[in-house]
Amino acid sequence: MFRGFFNFLLFSSIYIAGVALLMVWETEEIAGLSLDRGNYFGFVFFSTICSYNFHWYLTPGSEKYSERILWGQRRRRLQLIGYTIGLLGAAWYGLPLLHHWLPLAGAVLLTFLYSAPKVPHATFRWLKKVAVGKTIFLAFVWMYVTTLLPYLIADTAKLDFWQVALLCVYRFFIIYAICILFDHRDREEDRAEGIRSLITSLEEPHLDKLYYASLIVSAICAVALAPALPLFVLFSLLAAVAVVWSVKRYAQTHHSDYVYYFQLDGLMALSALIHAGWLLAGGI
Repeated sequence: MFRGFFNFLLFSSIYIAGVALLMVWETEEIAGLSLDRGNYFGFVFFSTICSYNFHWYLTPGSEKYSERILWGQRRRRLQLIGYTIGLLGAAWYGLPLLHHWLPLAGAVLLTFLYSAPKVPHATFRWLKKVAVGKTIFLAFVWMYVTTLLPYLIADTAKLDFWQVALLCVYRFFIIYAICILFDHRDREEDRAEGIRSLITSLEEPHLDKLYYASLIVSAICAVALAPALPLFVLFSLLAAVAVVWSVKRYAQTHHSDYVYYFQLDGLMALSALIHAGWLLAGGI
């Protein structure tokens, strides 16, 4: 019973939607944003539910054993329900934010374009051939929705534009490193499906350099933010980089969906969890 409930939270994308909320909350805290929290949090949560169920509904079965794909193949109707609920929820919470229609439209378009190559129509299938930067694209979408977009629609912010830009670069490169691990695991399937990406093209030594260089850039940006951040926030940002740095070998030798969709996806919100834990402990 517990495993069934855990699988539901994980594979219905409720878990990853919670990860997105933690990341938005951390951005709000770090940047000191005056944000329409209720509506934006609701928009991000339901948009994530919508986009992920849409993506996985369009993902075909795999010859390689995948707990997530098998779970989805047995629950196609549930994925459609999740997509519909997510769409309605995103619309409900997005309507009060329509005066920010331009940056919001950018988020919607970017999110759709990531899954568009899976749509069974010639208009979109050609995107597989040109999606060389799909890993970069996915990392950018996550950074945009959880970091840059909240800043763009906030009334006020404690950090200035350049400090927020450093936070965006920090987020982008730590997410990009995690995305590299996903693409490394799936690159043989991507090649078989004709999906081109930087990761499918690079040899292993160059891929290692890209992975560690991304984390070094992320750490440099965190340190550059030090004058504007409390010490515990800087520690949380750097601790997340250190953990992602250390999991590469483990991730490349353990291909379980639970490792990737629970542990690695959860690492995107690790700094937020450390941040929240510190505040809950009263800063002791």
